[in-house]
Amino acid sequence: MQKRRLGRTDLLVSQICLGSMTWGQQNTETEGHAQMDLAFARGVNFIDTAELYPIPPKAETQGRTETIIGNWMKARGNRDRVLLATKVVGRTASDWFRGGRPSKLVRADIFDAIDKSLAKLGTDYVDLYQIHWPERDVPWGANPTRVGGTPPRADSTSGDETPIVETLAVFDELVKAGKIRHFGLSNESSWGLMRFITESEKGIGPRAVSLQNAYNLVNRTFEVNLAEACAREDVSLLAYSPLGQGYLTGKYDHGARPAGSRSQLFNRGQRYETPNAAEVLLEYSELARSFGMEPALFAGAYVASRPFVASSIIGATSLPQLEIALAAAAVVWTEDMQKAVDAVHQRVGNPCP
Repeated sequence: MQKRRLGRTDLLVSQICLGSMTWGQQNTETEGHAQMDLAFARGVNFIDTAELYPIPPKAETQGRTETIIGNWMKARGNRDRVLLATKVVGRTASDWFRGGRPSKLVRADIFDAIDKSLAKLGTDYVDLYQIHWPERDVPWGANPTRVGGTPPRADSTSGDETPIVETLAVFDELVKAGKIRHFGLSNESSWGLMRFITESEKGIGPRAVSLQNAYNLVNRTFEVNLAEACAREDVSLLAYSPLGQGYLTGKYDHGARPAGSRSQLFNRGQRYETPNAAEVLLEYSELARSFGMEPALFAGAYVASRPFVASSIIGATSLPQLEIALAAAAVVWTEDMQKAVDAVHQRVGNPCP
């Protein structure tokens, strides 16, 4: 499996990153350990998690995923061979993260988050610490195809919004304290990314090395503005949802809702149930089969093959699913495949941003 440089760091991450948000809810600890064993045997060296996980977020399950990962690293004695990424929540009214109060991207809350994460993970540091979503009032994913109302001014704030410069200074403290090695963003916009970079270049805090945003066949919005910004600023894309929460595997085609699937269990697939999405998803499934590939393998191979993707974050609830997701790294993506994908995209755009 290829290794790719993470931003301007000396870290070489596997082109497939093992996502973990099902461990502790859809998957047991034993199943999570089995997934990590298999992924690392296939050449993965990178795990992504978050203080929020598992999904769906609930007070009674929050933090289980980090504990499962920590127990696995302790049992295997392999912390030095794992590149570990986790995240702090952005602004949220959910009060279980901070012991009964809402959370913001301020010093007290960020330090509370990292200290709890380190304890659950059983480690003194994380290799990459990311802001899960902005504190600003922006659409989820922060790269929409439409914006309602009047876009905010560059110098405006929303109520008591924490300034980016203040948040960034806290991450500087975390680096200097040895709690984190590098800093990254997630679900961020072009404006947000460049503001963080601008402030870091003034000497305020660490430079963002990565951006974790959704990217897949039905959501290529990263290519519009963020691709150039990331390329010129050496910020690596960590692409999440390469299979569109399972909607690009074909299992939901023709309205199917398999028992035990995330959509059937939790009804959280609205991002992939937009008008016309079902028809487009079916078209990509049929395109994959025209190349002799299962839709899951085709969709995963597309994302893993993109030159601007440092690592594609995969998730699975079973080992057979994980095998297919890992196999995407070995697919030779051809010019004919790209032309076919681009022809569909030219007609349908990004139905699931």
